[in-house]
Formats: sequence, structure tokens, C-alpha cells
Amino acid sequence: MCIDTLPVCCFQYAALTATPPLLAASIMLARQYPLPYSEHLQGHRIMCVFSLRPALPDDLDALTALEQRCFSSDRLTRRSFRQWLKRQHAGLIVAQNEHQQLVGYVLVLLQPGTRLARLYSIAVDPQQRGKKLGEQLLGAAEGYAHQQHRLFLRLEVRKDNTVAIALYERLGYRLFAQTVDYYEDHEDALRYQKRLHYLADLPDLSGQAHAASTQTGRLQLPWVQQTTPFTCGPACLLMALAALKKQAPTVTEELLLWREATTIYMTAGHGGCHPLGLALAARQRGLSARVWCNQAGPLFLDSVRDRDKKSVITTLHDHFVSECSRHRVPVCYDDFSATDLDNAISVGSIVLVLISTWRLDRRKAPHWVAISGSDEECFYIHDPDPGEDQVPMDCQHVPITRYKFEQMRQYGQAKLRTAVVLNRL
Repeated sequence: MCIDTLPVCCFQYAALTATPPLLAASIMLARQYPLPYSEHLQGHRIMCVFSLRPALPDDLDALTALEQRCFSSDRLTRRSFRQWLKRQHAGLIVAQNEHQQLVGYVLVLLQPGTRLARLYSIAVDPQQRGKKLGEQLLGAAEGYAHQQHRLFLRLEVRKDNTVAIALYERLGYRLFAQTVDYYEDHEDALRYQKRLHYLADLPDLSGQAHAASTQTGRLQLPWVQQTTPFTCGPACLLMALAALKKQAPTVTEELLLWREATTIYMTAGHGGCHPLGLALAARQRGLSARVWCNQAGPLFLDSVRDRDKKSVITTLHDHFVSECSRHRVPVCYDDFSATDLDNAISVGSIVLVLISTWRLDRRKAPHWVAISGSDEECFYIHDPDPGEDQVPMDCQHVPITRYKFEQMRQYGQAKLRTAVVLNRL
């Protein structure tokens, strides 16, 4: 969505009734642009005054009308705006002119359980372009995300939208990914992000960093989306195979990996994958694999009540243990620390970690993710399973604070912790 880049006339930020995060963002912007001013445009002295505030239910009609004026496709509906107003993890900020007419908005989504914010949509009334309102809305989005302690604000833009791209780059956004055939007309999308909190040695996601570093790690790890609800583990293993063996992922291979590594059953539906099963499948495909697991007994039993299903899971567990011994796949039955993960990443290992999804979607489900990097504050993960409101790029290099990741990487009443560490042979 295009943001205009022509000279600004004037912006005035008023003290408005707002929720604390949005009010803080408005105050931050008021400090950045404290005084209204005017300038000559085409020989005429013009004063343009805009105020920014959180959107209200009374704005729904005006928001819908603005969306119709600004876009010819992919429009947000009145129902969508109403839903975003109610969402806890969304910030909808509107701009008004001196006549109290709504002339712009920006919508920011906060990804639960992470340090990531996404610029979902931004719009400027066509009659207000040339006054830098788009830039001010973008600043409001950054202020909101910053106040919510997000490390990065991400957005996507059409590859042919050179005006918007120039603005993003001028304001400090850096390209870190590209998706082919993203838009309805088959145009590619460029993915940009801006760091909102500055820390030493944060990983470079622009593609210019080394594959791994001793102080901060960022792995050149392709992202693969799972195609079924139960193949998160195989999808993560496909990421590792793509990175370490240059093997292109396929749905057939995803299902074959699941068949080799599955526990058959879980609480409901098909079972997920056992860490030893994933390690054996990786070894069969030419990778070096080792497993960290803080429990030696059969895994996932506390999520299954049926006695027969528990018997099947136990039988498979014993088989995986026997096969790991036969194929000399190392298994360390001990807890592992964040430092162990950092050390593995620093030498170029790809680590698959089992997490609980409670802090992501409140479902308490076991879920495999791949670590794509780490720094002094965060681990960065590739999540193979986009949510309903997410695009695939929302699941790549997702920043999770070390404190939250420590809580996420244990599953069930038994507090299972396990990971599979992969390398080239």
C-alpha cells in the first residue's frame, strides 16, 4: 500500500483520550514534531493540520469510506475494522484534518508471545497526499510498536512500488526477504523491517551476515510451511535439509518423514513427531543428528488417556531408543540450557526445538520450531504453521525473548524439554 512522500505542510498532535499504548505513541510523536508550521506551495501559503488518535467504534463508517477511496482491491471491510478495534493485540490509529474529517489510518498487529509487530495496513486519503501524512502515520505505528516493547516492525510492499520503497529505506527500513507471486496480479512482495530497540550485536537479517558467528548467530535457513496440522516436525526437518543438503522440500517427503518419526497418537487426531524419530529420519538422509532430552522414559504420555494408545506410544518410544543405539545417534538424557543452544548455533548447527504453543495461541499444544538465530536478548525461530491472521513471512525469524523462550520450550505436566541438533556429516 502506497505511502506518499511529498513535502509536509503541518502536523499538530493534540492530547487525546486514548488507551495508554496509543497515547504514549502520540506523545512520542508530539515530541518529534512539536510545533505546527506552514510553507508556500505553488505560491500559496497553506496551513495543513492533522491530529492522530486511536480509532473508535464511531469511526467505522469513515474508515470504510476511506478504504473505498484508497484501494481498488484487497480492501478491509467494515466487519474487519470492527474486529481489529476489539483485538487486544492490534493498534488502529486514525488521522483527522482541521475539519475533523478522517483522512488516514494505520493498523499495526502485535504477534503474541514474540517481540514482533507487523504493519498490516496504511491508508492516506488521495486528496491529502503530498503532505507527508503517510510518513506521520508510519511514525505513529513505530511509536505504538516501540511502546509495546516490540524489537522489530515489519511490512511488505510491492516490488514495483518504488516510491514507497524509497520512503521505507530513507526511514531506516531494511530489506530482509522477498516472496515471489505474492499479490493478486502476481507481483512480488519485498519484506522490510525496522529495528525499534537498539541492542549490541543483534543479528543481521538483510542477508549480509555470515552464516554463523561466535557472538550472535543468524543461520541461512530456508522456511518451509507445514501442509497438515500434524507435520510441524517434518517441516522443520525439511528446513534443515534445504539448508544443509540443498534438498528441495516436497509434500511427499514431508509425509514420509512424519511416517518415520510419528508417535501415532496424541491427545486428539494424528500424533506429532518424536525427537528420536526425527533424529533417525535426519540420519537416514545424510545428516549428523543428536538429541537433547530431559526425560528418558516414554514421551507425551501425559497428553493421552487411552490405555491402548499409551501402549502404542510406549512401543514406538522403545523402538526409537533401540534404533538410535543401533545407528549410533547420540542422545543426551539431561536438561539443556540457552547457552547450549547458543553454542550449537554459533558453529552452524540447526536446532529443532519442541515448544508449547500456549504463549502463542493459548492451545497448550506440542509444536516443533527451528531456531534461525540468537542474540543477547532473543532467540529467532522459524515457525512452520502460520496463524489465521498471519502471512508466511510473519513466521520467519520471529524474535522471542530469552525469558519467554525459556518458558515456551517445555511441554506438558512433566515439563518435557527436548531438541534435535543437526549438522552436515
